[in-house]
Amino acid sequence: MNEQIRMRQTTGKPKVLSSRAHSPRGEQALRLWRAFARNRLAVVGLAIVVLFIIVAVFAPWLAPYNPNKQVLRDQLQASSSAHWLGTDDVGRDILSRIIIGSRISLLVGLIATGIGAVLGTLAGLLAGYYRRLDGWIMRGMDILLSFPSVLLAVAIIAILGPGIGNVMIAVGINSIPAYARLVRSTVLSLKGSEFVQAARSIGTSERRIMARHILPNCLSPIIVYSTLQIGGAILTASILSFLGFGVQPPDAEWGQMVNAGRGWLQQAPHIATYPGLAIFFVVMGFNLFGDGLRDVLDPRMRSTG
Repeated sequence: MNEQIRMRQTTGKPKVLSSRAHSPRGEQALRLWRAFARNRLAVVGLAIVVLFIIVAVFAPWLAPYNPNKQVLRDQLQASSSAHWLGTDDVGRDILSRIIIGSRISLLVGLIATGIGAVLGTLAGLLAGYYRRLDGWIMRGMDILLSFPSVLLAVAIIAILGPGIGNVMIAVGINSIPAYARLVRSTVLSLKGSEFVQAARSIGTSERRIMARHILPNCLSPIIVYSTLQIGGAILTASILSFLGFGVQPPDAEWGQMVNAGRGWLQQAPHIATYPGLAIFFVVMGFNLFGDGLRDVLDPRMRSTG
């Protein structure tokens, strides 16, 4: 009788185990998040990045005033309950212009980084895998690197003309050599590995080897560098707008706002200070976040940590 009861208990409904909780990918993601969360500065950087992304997405609803509306009777006002960050020389609300300007700055950073990542990764793959193309491609990258980054971007915009789209192209081209060198070094280290040799021995095409076996192993350094590059792209785009090559008035952009406020530094320093602080915090946020990702995704950093 006891044996029958025991048989019924053991042959009852099987326990349903969640495959997500025990999946290798889920456990690996959890371990990576815990390692990332131990870096407090990286968490702070992630919080700053998420905050600016939320502000950029909901900018039209968060801005208290029309960013381009000029109210001359309110010009050069300091911070108050009506205008939290004050007004500029023509009475426009600075907080509203910073909020709206976050969309342009983040858009420039993301698209310019995407341009550099795609073209630079392609150049690095070809240079690292095909030795006959290596010299030509990398000499071209050396030529681009021989120019100062801002000077190269100014030269490109001088050819294409000012505007937000051309700023994205100029900043993206400026970052191609760094991606090409990064991917090329990774490809050179992977090209002679056993799994690549095994794929080649069974007749796998060269394109498939690069796309299915080599490129996925390059994604971690690309993601880490892209996170760091977004902050640099935003800073470069702000410099170009400050010099008058980027976003044109009356559109709100942080670099252009700093340029507009430099003539009022003694009478109303807040006009240039607050947009400058926005640039500082968003660049710092992406840099801290990128450093945290590098510590988590780079196996050499994990081994020494």
